[in-house]
Amino acid sequence: MSRLTHVTAGPYAPPAARRELVATSADGSRLHVEVHGEDGAPAVVLAHGWTCSTAFWAAQIRALSTGHRVIAYDQRGHGRSPAGSVSGYGTAALADDLVAVLGATLAPGEKAVIAGHSMGGMTVMAAAARPEFAEHAAAALLCSTGSGRLVEEAQVLPWRAGRARTRITGAVLGSRAPLGPVTPVARKVLKYATMGPGSAPDKVEACARIVHACPTRVRHAWSGVLAALDLDAQLAALTVPTAVLGGKSDRLTPIVHARGLAAALPNCVGLTELTGVGHMSPIEAPEAVTAAVRELAEAYVARSAVSRCDTNRPAKEKTP
Repeated sequence: MSRLTHVTAGPYAPPAARRELVATSADGSRLHVEVHGEDGAPAVVLAHGWTCSTAFWAAQIRALSTGHRVIAYDQRGHGRSPAGSVSGYGTAALADDLVAVLGATLAPGEKAVIAGHSMGGMTVMAAAARPEFAEHAAAALLCSTGSGRLVEEAQVLPWRAGRARTRITGAVLGSRAPLGPVTPVARKVLKYATMGPGSAPDKVEACARIVHACPTRVRHAWSGVLAALDLDAQLAALTVPTAVLGGKSDRLTPIVHARGLAAALPNCVGLTELTGVGHMSPIEAPEAVTAAVRELAEAYVARSAVSRCDTNRPAKEKTP
């Protein structure tokens, strides 16, 4: 890991896991996995995004572990999961890693809500057609994510959309430069690029600590995967009840992505648009993200209820 990890006090400090284990992916990659809550409780699996770690889900883990079994893992190269060979990074590896975690933590046939933020949402899409995913997924949450055209649609640079913005955005997001220590300037840059304008200092600090901990080599390698992302075909295979959540101030995956996902999903059960929230929604709007996961668990895991919604209905609008 890098020299920085996460905040150690306050609501965004990650709680201690009840159990830790290592899941082994198809190519032998080892993945750090944490289990919180009680055995036998409805299961929730959390997949974090690019440059993040299990610490990113601290608020959700703390809130959901009473009444749920919460499983969180570090994507390869992030947190406590070794980087391995970056030549193997890709959407197939994301899918391999998720199904390895499901197999290591859930009983045969056991169902869970699978929630993914950013690259974690892309992980859910990438795995959707896998039989192991079908075996274990009761419902899904796609949080601040997209299925393609990430660089083209990003609004990190306040310019008109076009080739120049796309080219420079790709260069910025794919930079090999180390992020360095978390300084006041670094906090301002991260807040502008990834968070809503009203984000509180403790939320900015929590995000900065996590993002700056990601090794430069890993950050760069995954940026190339995301720049070429095209998961539209896999999205069509995501047939479990799926909710979509996005921030209306998201510059990395603007709200157009959330709306597009909701329209394209075979079984959308709701689109939530969060006013004033940027890309880091689990930290910026922890209650809203936790509520979305809890609602899915209550509907599709705890009671095994079946529900379907019309994706063309107006989106819910919330201010966290």
